[in-house]
Formats: sequence, structure tokens, C-alpha cells
Amino acid sequence: MNKKCVLSMSGGLDSTSLALHMLSQGYEIRAYAFNYGQKHVVELEKVKRNVEYLQSMNLPIVLQVIDLRDAFSDSASSLHQGGEAIPEGDYREESMKSTVVENRNIIFSSIIYGKALGWANKTNDNVLITMGLHSGDHCIYKDCRPESQEMAKELFKISNWGSERVDYIAPFINIDKGEVLRKGIEACKSLNIDWREIYKNTISCYNPDSEGRSCGKCGTCVERIEAFEKLGLKDPIVYQE
Repeated sequence: MNKKCVLSMSGGLDSTSLALHMLSQGYEIRAYAFNYGQKHVVELEKVKRNVEYLQSMNLPIVLQVIDLRDAFSDSASSLHQGGEAIPEGDYREESMKSTVVENRNIIFSSIIYGKALGWANKTNDNVLITMGLHSGDHCIYKDCRPESQEMAKELFKISNWGSERVDYIAPFINIDKGEVLRKGIEACKSLNIDWREIYKNTISCYNPDSEGRSCGKCGTCVERIEAFEKLGLKDPIVYQE
């Protein structure tokens, strides 16, 4: 029986690190990225580049981009196109709540659960679903907290025939972004790939400019900068001046 994994994958540091981690554990990955009307839609180009790079290294990963713009068209989030300005500062600040996208991660996890269940039913293999939730998100994003993940897992289980073949894990949920980055770099070493090549094609920024450069000031940029500093490494992406 092959090890199979379905992953919600953006172009960000967290889900990219998770994909690397799961590949290093011997999983075949079906990754799904979502266009939900986000201002930083450039992340979808980043994730395509990284998946193509991983495929060029003969790693078992495929990607599908799913258009969910209609599903999120009424969002009041500042993250959504047409929303208010993205706040600057740390995630722990009250202003960062404006970046919450209503029920986003529950919707994403529900979709990938359905994808995993279909895959399991066709192959009779067990399939994992996983997301790059981590402890730095817990302050603002309630759908990234352990209790949310556990409740979603239980709901999926009782709502579907064949659910014994699908499990929902979030291996980074109790560690911060610095440790997430460390896990990703360790996975790169295990896979014999250059971590700089991977992470230069990621973007964490919620407010990139027209050239796709990160602002360096929003909550996700601040958290990313701190993660690289924690490990004593230079971030390979380009920031706005």
C-alpha cells in the first residue's frame, strides 16, 4: 500500500514546508491551491513554480488550482480584493483580525477531505489530509487552532461512509513559524534539494506590490522575517525597499 496525502497548498512558507516534510516521509501528494479572491493571488504562481521544480526532481506531487472566488465573494476581510487596507504590525495586534477570511480553512479542509475520500475509495488505500496550521496563527485565526482541527476531523468522520480510510493531521499545529521553517529545511536536506531554490519561490506577504515583492510590514511578513532570523538564515525572497 502506498502512502498517500492530500494537502492544501498555498504559495506560502508554511504549506510549502509541510509539502516538503510529507515528501521526505515518503508520501505521494495531491496538492490543492485555492483562488478565493485574495489580494496576494501571486501566491498561486509561486506554488505552481515550486510544484514544477519538485516534479523535476522526480518527487511524487501534483497540483490542482481550484477557483473559489464565487464562494468568498461576500467576504469582508481586508485580505480580499476590494477590502480595506492590510494592517501593518504583529499578528498579536487586534488590528490583524481584519485579515480573517470567514470560515476559510474549514472550507479548504472540507474540500481536500472530499478529494482524499474519493482517492481512497478508488484505490482502497488509506489517505491523509493535512494543512500547514501552526501556533503563530492561533491568536487571530480561530480555524487554525487545535480544537477547530479536531472538531473538523470528527465532523468529517461522522458525515461520510468510508471515513475510516481518511485521517486529518496537522503536524505543525503546536510549533511556531521558525520551527516550521526548520522542518522544511531539514526535509530539503533529506530530499537532496536546495532549500533556497524552494523558498525563493514562496511568498508570505498579504500586501505584495505589482512586481510581487513582499512589503516586509504586514503580520505575515514580520513573522516570516522573525523565522529566518531565528535560524540565522537569509531569506532568499526580495522585499520592497
